[in-house]
Amino acid sequence: MDKFIPLSVPNLKGNELKYVTDAIEKEWVSTGGSYITEFERQFAAYAKVDEAVACQSGTAALHLSLISCGISNGDIVIAPTLTFIAAVNPISYVGAEPVFMDCDDSLNMDMNKLEQYLSEECDFIDKVLYDKSLNKPVKAVLVVHVFGNNADMEKLMQFAEKYNLIIIEDATEAVGTFYTAGKYEGKMLGTIGDMGAYSFNGNKIITTGGGGMIVSNDTPRLTRAKHLSTQAKTDEIYFDHDEVGYNYRMTNLQAALGVAQLEQLESFIETKRSNYFCYIESGISLLPFNSDIRPNYWFYSYESQDRDGLIKSLAENDIQARPIWKLIHTLPMYERFKAYKIGKAVSFYERVVNLPCSSNIKKNEVEQVAKEIKNLI
Repeated sequence: MDKFIPLSVPNLKGNELKYVTDAIEKEWVSTGGSYITEFERQFAAYAKVDEAVACQSGTAALHLSLISCGISNGDIVIAPTLTFIAAVNPISYVGAEPVFMDCDDSLNMDMNKLEQYLSEECDFIDKVLYDKSLNKPVKAVLVVHVFGNNADMEKLMQFAEKYNLIIIEDATEAVGTFYTAGKYEGKMLGTIGDMGAYSFNGNKIITTGGGGMIVSNDTPRLTRAKHLSTQAKTDEIYFDHDEVGYNYRMTNLQAALGVAQLEQLESFIETKRSNYFCYIESGISLLPFNSDIRPNYWFYSYESQDRDGLIKSLAENDIQARPIWKLIHTLPMYERFKAYKIGKAVSFYERVVNLPCSSNIKKNEVEQVAKEIKNLI
C-alpha cells in the first residue's frame, strides 16, 4: 500500500481556514459571534425549516430535544438497539427508560415489530399509551436514520398520530438525505418528527470538529432548547437564570467551520455517491440505500461471514475498517431494560463491516480496498 486509507476523516479544502481566521482576528472565539447565527440561518435554509439552533454535539441536541418535549423520569422512550450509544444515553440523562427495538433490512428501526409492540404490549388509555408489563407511560420514539439511510417515517408518523407519541429524529448521520417520493417528498430527514437532531462530529459528512444542530416545527420547543443551551440565562447583564440549563452552545470557531463545510455539502454527497458505486462496480456488494430518498451516502456497509478476520486483514494492509456498533441492549448499563424481539440486529452486528468512505478518498483507493477484500474472500 502507498498510504494508509482511513475509514472516515474530514474534508477541509474549502473556506475553513479563511472563516476561522476571520473569527480569530475579530476575537469572537467562544459562544457568541456572527458565524453561529449565520450557520444556523444557512442550515435552516438548507433543511427547509424556519429556524435551527446550534449546539455542542449531536448528543446535546438529543438531550435538549427530550427535555423540550417534556420527557422525564419514569417515561418510556422507544429506541433502536442498533445505533451508536449517543442516541440512547440522553434518554438516561432525563431519567426516562428505553425500550429497545429491532432493525429491518435497512438497519433502521423495524416498523412492523414496533407496530406489534404498540398494539400487543401496550394499552392506550385516555390518550396515553402504557406498557402493560412495565406499567409506565410510553411517551416517545427516538428514531435513528442509520448511516444516512431513512427509517420509514410514513409508518412512524401514523403510529405517532394513533398513539399520541412524540417523535424525535436522530438525523446525526443523515445530513443532506431527503425524501424523493411519498408523503414527505422533498422533506429532509430530521424535519418530519417533533424535533430533529444533527451532528457535525469529525467523522460526519460535514464537520465542525464537534457540534450539533436542532430543528423543529414547534417554535416554543425550539426556543426552549436554545434557552437551555445557554445556561437558561434570562438576563445578559445581571446573570439571572430561571431553570437548570446547560453549557451546550456551539462556539463561533466551530460555526465558522460549519459555514465553510455547508458550502461544500452537495459536492461531498456527489463524491460519496460516486465512490459508493465505484465499490459496487469493483465487485463489492454494499448494503443498499432505500429507493424513496436521495441519500447522503455517509457510510458504506459490507456484509462478511468473517467480520473480525476481514477487519484484521484490511488493517494489515493499511486500510481502516470497523464493525457496526455493539447492540445497546447488550451493554451492561442497558441490559436490564426491555428489548422487544431482537433478531435481525444480532445478525447484522455479527456481519457488517464499514469500509473507507471519506469524501476525499480517491477512486484508485476505493479500487484498492475492493481488491484487498476480493483477495480475502
